[in-house]
Amino acid sequence: MSHDLFEAARGAMAFAHAPYSKFPVGAAIRAEDGKIYTGANIENLSFPQGWCAEPTAISAMIMGGARKIVEMAVIAEKLPLCPPCGGCRQKISEFAAKDTKIYLCDEAGVQKTMTMEELLPFSFETELG
Repeated sequence: MSHDLFEAARGAMAFAHAPYSKFPVGAAIRAEDGKIYTGANIENLSFPQGWCAEPTAISAMIMGGARKIVEMAVIAEKLPLCPPCGGCRQKISEFAAKDTKIYLCDEAGVQKTMTMEELLPFSFETELG
């Protein structure tokens, strides 16, 4: 089941706008509606104004009407098994359960599977979930 997420993340990475870092990243989410939502990093010359692939995919999911991440794949062109950054981990956790699977990929496919809790222990939590 994770192979289609890998393919979607890799496809999304091709749309990255990374002229400054030269570090394209792609992400793909399978949401509770069964659909796959993708995103790529989009940089800006004013460096803090860019955004990562993971929140881009989360935005697509929210705008598609879904609210829950069932599983997610992340791939970076130049760093195999690139985990989401700290800020993205917290953003993902807003829409994921502790046992949500996060797949870290290289160009051959999924190479490491982690749960959200392994990726971000002691995350901020609310009673909203």
